[in-house]
Amino acid sequence: MRLQATSVNPVDVRILRGLPIGPDLPAVLGADLAGTVEAIGEGVSDLAPGDLIYGCAGGVKGLGGSFADYIAADARLLARKPRNLSMLEAAALPLVSITAWNCMTRAAVGASDHVLVHGGCGGVGHIAIQLAKSRGARVAATVSSMEKAALARELGADETILYPRETVSDYVGRLTGGHGFDVVIDTVGGECLDRSLQAVAPHGRVVATAARSTHDLSPMHAKALSLHVVFMLIPLLSGIGREQHGRILVELAGLVENGKVRPLLDPDRFTLDRLPDAFRRLESGQAVGKVVVDTTGGIHA
Repeated sequence: MRLQATSVNPVDVRILRGLPIGPDLPAVLGADLAGTVEAIGEGVSDLAPGDLIYGCAGGVKGLGGSFADYIAADARLLARKPRNLSMLEAAALPLVSITAWNCMTRAAVGASDHVLVHGGCGGVGHIAIQLAKSRGARVAATVSSMEKAALARELGADETILYPRETVSDYVGRLTGGHGFDVVIDTVGGECLDRSLQAVAPHGRVVATAARSTHDLSPMHAKALSLHVVFMLIPLLSGIGREQHGRILVELAGLVENGKVRPLLDPDRFTLDRLPDAFRRLESGQAVGKVVVDTTGGIHA
């Protein structure tokens, strides 16, 4: 397929720093993509040349990446892009949305749940807010500024928490009467996972998307919690279950077209020749939503 847009994800940075899941050198990184099908392989029946598609299909061991003009991608990892989105907007969605979708599934989020999303204006966080709301849940989100608090509310958050200003006990008391949240989605990791265990209610569910750290799990025992770890790249690395990613993207496109989910794009724009700048923007911690990259030089995206 011919690529027209991609995005930069924290896992790309981690691979550059030595996370041993990257492709063999010389390597092309990049997982997310949006573009046009140029040709199809044997046995592919649900896509055709000319289709506008999106997906998360590369940049890890055994697969070429999307920081390029073209990619050969497994059709099971792809779906037709939402009709109401540009290529840049579509490329912002796959990795973070599949991750957030898996969080909803693993925690069995439903209409009776009070859900806390850490990092509400981040990549996974801003999609998790919207997916939880689409399931009827009440949603609180942690943010780092008043501007991001307003943005999180625009995305559907019922309540916001300025995490530098409020302690866990403060906002658990203010928002849950001290009981705790039914579900906590932790997109941050590290010390935030400890705070998640503190913020969740007895018998609650915690879902972590960044759990490569060591923690005291005694709070889990004290409250009989369940902890779920989501690592959405497993189907890309193992080859098992890739069709599930395609199915999620089809359902996600329906939610987007019905106005229930929208991508949040960082205002800074990049092209492939400025890819290092895109990485620096992501690593700065100042990005709001997804850092996207136009692979066409601005012609089609």
